[in-house]
Amino acid sequence: MKVAITGATGFVGGHLANALLARGDQVKALARTPALALAEAGAEVVPGSLDDVTALRRLVEGAEVVHHVAGAIAARSEADFMRVNAEGTARLAEAARAAGVRRFLYVSSIAVSGPSARGKPMDEAGPARPVTPYGRSKGGGEQAVARSGVSYTIVRPPVVYGPRDKSVLKIFRLARRGYAPLLGDGLQELSLIFAADLARALLAAADSPRAEGRTYHAAHPDVVTQRELVRAIGRACGRTVRTVAMPAPVVRTLVNVTAVAARMTGRRTFLDPSKTPELLAPAWTCTSEALARDAGWRAEVELARGLEETARWYGEAGWL
Repeated sequence: MKVAITGATGFVGGHLANALLARGDQVKALARTPALALAEAGAEVVPGSLDDVTALRRLVEGAEVVHHVAGAIAARSEADFMRVNAEGTARLAEAARAAGVRRFLYVSSIAVSGPSARGKPMDEAGPARPVTPYGRSKGGGEQAVARSGVSYTIVRPPVVYGPRDKSVLKIFRLARRGYAPLLGDGLQELSLIFAADLARALLAAADSPRAEGRTYHAAHPDVVTQRELVRAIGRACGRTVRTVAMPAPVVRTLVNVTAVAARMTGRRTFLDPSKTPELLAPAWTCTSEALARDAGWRAEVELARGLEETARWYGEAGWL
């Protein structure tokens, strides 16, 4: 199959590109910077970005499926999020429609669905309730895809972890030291998915005729609390972790201070006041029964095994 992909130099996109190449697909990957590893693995690299309409047309030309994984996860403003996650997605979806691709697979986020109640994982039937600029921008991307007229499927993963991830790496580093703070009471419930499982979910969703025009969550069915996750990461690292809950006012103060420091230094930061509702929500959990029904996919990697594989990779790569 001829497949085009964005975000292949990143974490989730890298795992997806590996899965596409492993099954023998002809892969074209959009990259803003030289991507020698992708080229050596057999992908055709198309230089450019989501702002470059000419590059997007080159990327999708002749493609049967487009996997859109690239996106901004940190930005200085909601407008910056929108420029990448909504407007950039709109340009790519339009290019894909004009090229006549069979399916456009958009990797969105559970941030569009919004937080859930404890003990009640969400399905996809409810309205979108994003509580952050990032979530609203990914929702804007979903709307752009639906408006474009391209044949599409949208997948909203929750927390993704695995080798090459730099976000959950922070918790691994804390766990290795034997100490980790918890945001709020530590009882926030979380759904997670191992990166290789998510790659398989994206392939299954893109290939399924029943998934056309549908939106899905993709997660392992087991739910953990924030405290349980930190302790499980400690076990994967061979450490017993001491956890200390940070009351909500302390979390808000920490986030505000981090945001001020980022503005003073001109850096983008994952932590800013707009993210506080996400950090302190009671739960971010979802069910993937619809994707199992329509695409025959189920997560295979249990949390303990996934965390052990991740810790091993971090160690071998010198990240931990």
